[in-house]
Amino acid sequence: MYLVEIKRDGKMVRDMGMQMAAQMYVLNNIFLDDDIIMPYRCDPAVQIGKFQNTIEEIDVDYVETHHLPIVRRDTGGGAIYMDMGEANFIFILSNPGTVSENFKRIYDPAISGLQALGAQQVQQRGRNDLEIEGHKVSGSAQTIIKGRLYAGYSLLMDIDGETMASALRPNAKKIASKGVKSVRKRVGGIRQYLSPEYQAISVDEFEELMLKHFLAVSDLADAKRYEFTTEDWEAIDQLYAEKYGNWDWNFGASPRYSFNNDGRFDAGTVDISIDINHGKIEHIRIFGDFFGEGEIFDVEEALIGCSVQRDKLIDQLTAIDLDHYIKGLKPEELATLILNY
Repeated sequence: MYLVEIKRDGKMVRDMGMQMAAQMYVLNNIFLDDDIIMPYRCDPAVQIGKFQNTIEEIDVDYVETHHLPIVRRDTGGGAIYMDMGEANFIFILSNPGTVSENFKRIYDPAISGLQALGAQQVQQRGRNDLEIEGHKVSGSAQTIIKGRLYAGYSLLMDIDGETMASALRPNAKKIASKGVKSVRKRVGGIRQYLSPEYQAISVDEFEELMLKHFLAVSDLADAKRYEFTTEDWEAIDQLYAEKYGNWDWNFGASPRYSFNNDGRFDAGTVDISIDINHGKIEHIRIFGDFFGEGEIFDVEEALIGCSVQRDKLIDQLTAIDLDHYIKGLKPEELATLILNY
């Protein structure tokens, strides 16, 4: 098995979107004479499944306030909060089997590796989780592309439970969507279950120990490696710009959904009913007890086709002179009502 580290200029890349671009580049372009493992650890971010509606998985206000990137992956499954407290592994394997066979194939080495570190009670639960004493310590996802299995999971060494709970808790809202929703489970950190001699190891050391187990080497210097070239990074940069660092993929690819929202402002009460498709307003109705000189229909028409991004909404509402239609209502206020799901 080849070890492929997401390194650039000798440094590990920690941006989740760039990591995702690197993984998919390898999957689609790098064909070696053996399987591939790609370890990675990332700065705080939220990763959502391919078929999920982004806004149903996160607290938009919290995520925006704390500047947490949102990245959509190419596999199914639920939303996860990720940070430097966990070790993550991607496997690119030939000869994929059934879904259950594939999950067992990637999880068996993790189970034996964790048991070797003292976590004797770890076991696979359901289809794609690892649990210890009822606590989820890993979740995995998979897909098959070009005849190869692309699968991965996170091993939760240390947990920032407060941020996880806050980021993955959607605001209360009236929303109808066909997106796949996450099933929230109790999660726990692996550290407490390790043998005493491993209790104080860093997450870097934990990752290295697991990698040695996966690769069956006593020193990672002995591992077979593929290193990215300048040409590889140029292609990865392009993929990041076009997809994983792009709002259209991370938010706009959400399934069609509808919701209602209302708010009280100095201008009066404003109530909206809205349909969103591919991240853009498909239909909107605005009601309320406000005053204005223009026909509110003009505001609704101006918003059709606008992306549900704060800056784009504000620009559009400023351009039509919103005050002419809803006296005293600021573009920022209506944009917030649209975004506050």
